[in-house]
Parts: sequence; C-alpha cells; structure tokens
Amino acid sequence: MNRGLLGMAGAPAAEVAAAGLPGEPVTDADIMLRVKTGDDSAFEYLVQKYRRPMVSFMFRMAHNSAAAEDLAQEVFLRVYRSRESYEASAKFTTWLYRIATNLAVNHARDTRHERPENMVNLDEPDSTTGQTLDLADGTPTIEEDLVRQERLAAIRQKVQALPERQRMAVAMHKYQQMDYKQIAEILKLSESATKSLLFRAYETLREQLKEFV
Repeated sequence: MNRGLLGMAGAPAAEVAAAGLPGEPVTDADIMLRVKTGDDSAFEYLVQKYRRPMVSFMFRMAHNSAAAEDLAQEVFLRVYRSRESYEASAKFTTWLYRIATNLAVNHARDTRHERPENMVNLDEPDSTTGQTLDLADGTPTIEEDLVRQERLAAIRQKVQALPERQRMAVAMHKYQQMDYKQIAEILKLSESATKSLLFRAYETLREQLKEFV
C-alpha cells in the first residue's frame, strides 16, 4: 500500500456499504473485517469516509495543515498495516481514534519546542461538523472586528495551553461529536474520569475567556 492512499478514488461508498447481508446494516467494523480479508475497496471506502474528520482532528492537535495531512495519512497507513490483527471488539471509530490519539501525542512531544507557521483558527467553523468553540459573530463593525481578533488570539492561546489530554478530549467531544463513553475508551479512562476531564477543560476555558463571551 503506497503513501498516496489519501488521494485514492476507491469504490463508490454505496456499493461498498450495500455489500452486506440483505436487511442487515453494514457497520464500519464489518467493513474493516473485509479489509482484514484483503478487500482493498473496503479500505478505500473507510479512507474516503474518515479522511476529512481525521485531518480536522489532527489539525486541532498539530496546529499545522501540512502536519495534519501527514498525520492523518499515517493513521490510515497504520490501520492498513494492522488489518490482520483487527478484532471487532469495539466500535471501529474507537479503534481508529485510539491510533490517532497515540500519533498525536507522539507528534506533540516530538515538536513541543517548535513554533508552527500555520495555526488553527479555533473560532472558525470546523469543516466537517460546522461547530465553533463559541457562537459566531454577525457582520462586525470595526470596533467589533478588533474585539473579535483579540478574542481569536485568546481562544487560540488558551486552548493550546490546555493539558494534552484535556485538549484531545475537547477536540473529540466538541469537533468530532463523540460521547463520553467513546472518548473514555479511546483515552482508556472511566466515563466519570472523562466527564471530569472535560468539565475541568471547559471550566478553565470559560474562566480564562469570560471577558470575551
């Protein structure tokens, strides 16, 4: 499998998704089990389905567009390399984002002294979910635009300053629309610990950004 897999055209999604048993919905875990048997069209379907959310997730972690693309590609490469050992014991997305989280943690540690050139704008809607950290403004006046720019800088700084695990939990909860149970499984925490982690993260942001909201 070459490293150009993120650009693969692949089989039509409907064709792959409809290839299960009549009357039974086909899950992503089912499709990954087909990848395990050597069905490359099934793998291409998963890449197409999760590429944009994965790049978005990595963008939130790496704060750099080129790094986000590279990390997302590495996630799918690892998925493919791990296909023979895959077991459908949990949701496919839980397994996928556990791989992504491990990669993001390693990347953050390896590049923590670097200052990225392309910083993510956390006040803009996510390309996949349309979610923002706070409510979007209407058409601003000059004064409102200045305040908005100040708020953008503050949001960017405070979110990036969150502890690593809190930042990942916020990205999964706010932008990937994951529930507490799935985030807990990915981070290998209890649900109560995950709720506490997110509560602390949001309380920190709310307190530190209260003058802007």
